[in-house]
Amino acid sequence: MIYFAALMLGLSSGLRVMTGPAMLYLWRGGLAGYVLAIFAVGEYIADLLPQTPSRTALPSMVARAASGAFVGWALCSMHGASTVGGAVLGLIGALIGTYGGHAARLVAIKATGAVPAALLEDLVAIAVAFLAVTR
Repeated sequence: MIYFAALMLGLSSGLRVMTGPAMLYLWRGGLAGYVLAIFAVGEYIADLLPQTPSRTALPSMVARAASGAFVGWALCSMHGASTVGGAVLGLIGALIGTYGGHAARLVAIKATGAVPAALLEDLVAIAVAFLAVTR
């Protein structure tokens, strides 16, 4: 079950880079969670701006992959599971979240507009991360 949580937390990081780490460290407790949550809110705001580059562009893709691998590794290390397996599953989840989220976002933009689509994606990223760390 912890490996599925690592995959889902990675997926959340693929949707929003900072959401996975923020949720993991908020759940764990301590100052780091609050700092990461502030960064996550900043990312939600930046995502609404028209000049924000595509998530599939190289710098953003690397950040999402690294975030997913990190949260998978960290979650598994907290539970005494294989950290390599957690990192790999977090990375896979981040790739699914990045490309699947991009495709879903394009469909949602056509259906609802850019801002509602972005806000819906934010909520999905938060919900997936929350469920991953609490189950």
